Amino acid sequence: MPTLNEKNINRFLMFKLPSAWLCGVRVAVLKSDFCKVHVTHKWINQNPFNSMFWAVQGMAAEMSTGALVMTKIQNSGKNISMLVANNKANFSKKAKGKIVFTCEDGAKIDDALRKAIETGIGQTFWMTAIGKDAIGDIVSTFDFEWTIKCK
Repeated sequence: MPTLNEKNINRFLMFKLPSAWLCGVRVAVLKSDFCKVHVTHKWINQNPFNSMFWAVQGMAAEMSTGALVMTKIQNSGKNISMLVANNKANFSKKAKGKIVFTCEDGAKIDDALRKAIETGIGQTFWMTAIGKDAIGDIVSTFDFEWTIKCK
């Protein structure tokens, strides 16, 4: 597998998650402790209320957390599975224009990976992605419970 970076994850989206790619979900910044994913409100991802469909926001939010998890797993060199077990969301403003989802929970993954590798027991942890519009207002907040397990 190629080293995960913004370009490779966006290519992954095109081939493995085409609905997210078609809706415009793109990883903009991927660092060891945070990830930013953006998506712009367009005809393809709208709802009947002239804003972005909640599920498109969810795809972008999940990618901001999942890209971090995938990268940390790859960097561990271990064969580890990952899956979302639960999620919850809050919508505080109509999502119009470019929305940027940011997750800054990289340290939570490090701790869970260490425990999973040391004990062989699956781990769960919650990660948060906050979506903001162009003026910096929060439009939605998503929380994802990730599970990881050594294979």
